[in-house]
This record gives sequence, C-alpha cells and structure tokens, in this order.
Amino acid sequence: MSIDTTLQASRLARHRSRKTVNAVAMVLCMSAMAFGLFWLAWILFETVRLGIGGLTLSIFTEMTPPPQAETGGLLNAIFGSLVMVSLATLLGTPIGVMAGVYLAEYGQKTWLGNTTRFINDILLSAPSIVIGLFIYTVVVAPMKSFSGFAGVLALALIVIPVVIRTTENMLSLIPGALREAAYALGTPKWKVILAITLKSARAGVITGVLLAVARIAGETAPLLFTALSNQFWSSSLGQPMASLPVTIFKFALSPYENWQKLAWAGVFLITLGVLALNILARVLFRNKS
Repeated sequence: MSIDTTLQASRLARHRSRKTVNAVAMVLCMSAMAFGLFWLAWILFETVRLGIGGLTLSIFTEMTPPPQAETGGLLNAIFGSLVMVSLATLLGTPIGVMAGVYLAEYGQKTWLGNTTRFINDILLSAPSIVIGLFIYTVVVAPMKSFSGFAGVLALALIVIPVVIRTTENMLSLIPGALREAAYALGTPKWKVILAITLKSARAGVITGVLLAVARIAGETAPLLFTALSNQFWSSSLGQPMASLPVTIFKFALSPYENWQKLAWAGVFLITLGVLALNILARVLFRNKS
C-alpha cells in the first residue's frame, strides 16, 4: 500500500507540475498576443482617426500642393503608384510563375533548381533598399536620370521571389496521383502542367500575386533610389514619377500642416488597399482549402 500511495502521490505531483507549466505558458502566450494586438490596434486607430480627417474630394482630383497651400491632393501620387505597381506586377508575375513551375515540376533535385531556390530565398529576405540601390547602379546612374521605368524594375524584383515561393509551394501540394493519371493517358508533361497542376493551384498562385502586390504597394526605399518623385503630373516612365509611399515620406517629415494632413490621408488609402488585398487573398486561400 505504501508503494502504491507513493506512486500515486508522484503522479499527482507531476500532474500538478505540468498544469502549472501549462498555465504559465498560456499566460505568456496570451500576454505576447495582447501586447502585439495593442500596438496594432493603436496604429490602426491613429491611421483611421487622422487619415479620415484628411480625406476630401480634392485628394483624388488635384496634384500635390506647394507648402501652406489651401487646396491640394494626391492625384499624381495615386496615379504613379497605380502605374508602377501594375506594371511591376505584370512584369514580375509571369517570371515568378514560370520559375515556380520549373522548381516544382522539373527542378526538385537538380543543381540548377537548388541554386535557384537558394538565390530566391536570399532575394525574398533581402531589404528592399538593397534592391533599390542595385537598380540605381545598373539603370539610373547609366541613364543619368531617375525614372518610373527604374521604379517598375525595382518593384518587379520584389514581386518575383514572392510569386516564385508561393507558386512552388502551391504546386507541391497537388497530389502526384493527378499527374500520374494524366501521364497514363498519354498526356504530355507541358499539358499536364497547364491543364491540371496549374489549374488546381490557381487560387494559391493568385493569392501569392495579391500578397506580392500588397507588399510593393507600400515600398518607399526602392522608389527613393529609382523613381524619386514628381510634384506635377507625369505619365512618362522615362521621367521621375510621383508615388504614394514617397509622397507620404516627404510630407510626413515636413513642418507644414497641409502636407501632414495629406500624408495621413495617403497612409489611410494605402492601408485600406493593402487590407483589401490581404482579405481577398485570405478568402481565395480559404476557398482553395
């Protein structure tokens, strides 16, 4: 009886110890989550509070104003951001998708596939300012001019690794039995990829593209080295072009109240756009699963 009692007491002590450790871990996890959510909620609250106050119709109809002007907007910056983000997405998406298809379907164990995967991981984690400086060195400096074209190239280099990683991961989730069934029917590999694997992973690939767009929409550092900015309307990719992130950066640091209001309005617009893209990506991914 004494041995049984001792064993029971030992089990009870271990049980209590595990419950204590579990409770402490749960408290720490909840505290960390609450700490992160507190700052996130505060940032969103300030963005909405100050951003909505600066939203007027002139934001979408007028150019960026000079200091202390009574009226002004962000039309040229909004247009420049839309142009550069759209062109960078159109340029980077096909390259990223094709590279992701190669890594998932052809380069699983080849030296070229492993090398490409390694380089892509480096690009994926590289600071955006490094990419901007690279484009400045190879494009802006030789041309002796900042340009929207250079900004598009810098943003496209940020899009490509995100799309590559997402495409490869989504294609890797497609069961091999689907490919084998198509091969058994005599279907060539290129047609299997187009008609079966890519079609099955379509929602995941689109999700990756949307996440890449959400990332480049708020990039400032690469555009400072490439597109720079322009206070006036410019639709030429061969000239400096305004963008929302750079305009926000300049206006937020200025001492002028009208510029600061426009900066917060721009922050609100970018936040709203990125939030919408992320929600859309989540919905597509959930439907896929």
